[in-house]
Amino acid sequence: MSENQKQTLSTDVRAAIDKWVAKYPADKKQSAVIPALHIVQDAYEGSLTTELMDSVANYLDMQPMSVYEVATFYSMYELKPVGKNKICICTNVSCQLRGSDEIVAHIKDRLGIGLGETTADNKFTLKEVECLGACGGAPMLLLNKKYYENLTPQKVDEIIDATNRD
Repeated sequence: MSENQKQTLSTDVRAAIDKWVAKYPADKKQSAVIPALHIVQDAYEGSLTTELMDSVANYLDMQPMSVYEVATFYSMYELKPVGKNKICICTNVSCQLRGSDEIVAHIKDRLGIGLGETTADNKFTLKEVECLGACGGAPMLLLNKKYYENLTPQKVDEIIDATNRD
């Protein structure tokens, strides 16, 4: 790894990645790519730049394209800056049958943004996701790393209001 790439990933980030790398055989450290991308995204303002993905590739001895493939396949990774709070709203069939369309419309009206957009004050990004695995509590959303289920417009307002106070 070049000196420039070492500087891109902080000592703390490398230590966190190393904890995951240690879980795999020495010749399979590429297996830590998914948690490594999470660690890097969380540490660097919530999104992955090409430089950061290249640094992960170099750190894990992978081809950059292999890291790009992972980062672009999964909806949990962001390739452009997002707001301080990311709302991921499930619009898959279970949530849709239980009113996610109404919830999406309400959030769009409330925040004044569309899917894939960020509020002008950079507080919220609204993202449509395929499934968050909480079908029994549909409709649901993920705000940062916390699940909220059985949503109503009123419950969404309470969630947004509480997040604005934080």
